[in-house]
Amino acid sequence: MSQSLIIPHWHAPSKVCAVSTTRLGGVSQAPWHALNLGSHVGDNHNDVIRNRELLTEIAQLPSPPFWLTQVHSPHVIEAAVADGIPEADASFTREAGIVCAIMTADCLPVLFSHRDGNQVAAAHAGWRGLCNGVLENTLDTFDCPPEEIIAWIGPAIGPQAFEVGEEVREAFIRIHQDAELCFVPHGDKYLANLPKLAELRLQSAGVASEAIYQSQRCTFSEPEHFFSYRREGQTGRMASLIWIAE
Repeated sequence: MSQSLIIPHWHAPSKVCAVSTTRLGGVSQAPWHALNLGSHVGDNHNDVIRNRELLTEIAQLPSPPFWLTQVHSPHVIEAAVADGIPEADASFTREAGIVCAIMTADCLPVLFSHRDGNQVAAAHAGWRGLCNGVLENTLDTFDCPPEEIIAWIGPAIGPQAFEVGEEVREAFIRIHQDAELCFVPHGDKYLANLPKLAELRLQSAGVASEAIYQSQRCTFSEPEHFFSYRREGQTGRMASLIWIAE
């Protein structure tokens, strides 16, 4: 498999395919080098198109990805149902060959699958979307109890790099008291463990702890592999994609 792709290590059914991209292998020039998949970050339009073509080839996608206009919301949409590129931060499908896709550059990509592989979903979870329930809303689209769902949390900004204010900490603690364990004082601010917060929310919603898998990759601390908005400001976007094989 190409170094451009990360394959989740999780116990998904064989008919469920999932990948997460790195920044390697594309044609974009600095500061978006190289495999930038975001068309909204100032990169050359033709380079983004070529990068998306390369993604389709490298990942052997069965169809073009169903992209979203991500707005840090808790909104979830059924892939390929809406016209255009809808505003939402998660998508799901029960149809084979439909590719759910979300883009990130520090936020959490979270992929979901039913244990039988009859539905999959992808969610973009920045702290606002995570706090406001994007993961829970994605779980609610499944026609099964959460105990029958597995989840993979992909590369995102790590707990040593994500500095936030007291208002972020308080927003999470208001919803779940145990969220306090995910914040470490750092001067007059806090370092937040975003992947752990997501794991906590998934467990609270009923997903079994052994069914939650972490990539344990930090976008901020691996500049050779990942884009990071917090590190670079103007930068590209990775994608995390999931589909049911035809």
